Amino acid sequence: MNIKHPKHEQTLVIIKPDGIARGLVGEVIRRYERAGLKLVAMKMMRATPDLIEKHYTLDPEWRRVTGEKTIMGYLDKGLKPPVEDPLQVTAILLGRLVKYMTAGPLVPMVWQGAHAVQIVRKLTGGTEPLMAAVGTIRGDFVIDSYKMTDDDDRSIRNVVHASGSVKEAQDEIAHWFKSNEILDYVTVHEKYLYDPEL
Repeated sequence: MNIKHPKHEQTLVIIKPDGIARGLVGEVIRRYERAGLKLVAMKMMRATPDLIEKHYTLDPEWRRVTGEKTIMGYLDKGLKPPVEDPLQVTAILLGRLVKYMTAGPLVPMVWQGAHAVQIVRKLTGGTEPLMAAVGTIRGDFVIDSYKMTDDDDRSIRNVVHASGSVKEAQDEIAHWFKSNEILDYVTVHEKYLYDPEL
């Protein structure tokens, strides 16, 4: 049985248009590199509405699950959701996301390393910057909230997209990158992270 070592786990990160416009590309990369992750693919591009819509709907359950989570988020805060149907909620969200993610260039990246998905999520912070922990990318560099997005009829501006699970990462990486765009190389620090004889 051939099981890959955890150090080969990969995840997708996209620096969103607000992160690029605010000059945070280097800072975002620095945070992941300092943790010991390895950048194995990166490009700068403008996304089409179709590319963005497909990205968010790679999982056929995304619309229902995200709609239900959003409605529960409103109810947990004692607020009335804008609509009661989860699919209507995600139709609104998806329209806002497409507008946001096509407003400027993006930097999609693939990061590799042990527990890459979880490490990136931890360093990135919670989706709503207002509630993201201090020390995370979203907690340190963004002041946006769901309240403001609803008031302004727009998507949350949170600098970075990060895959939520290993399966999601695999699907998203295949959506954004061809296999020959992902490089295999060794960094000096890998010896100190992974060599059992150190």
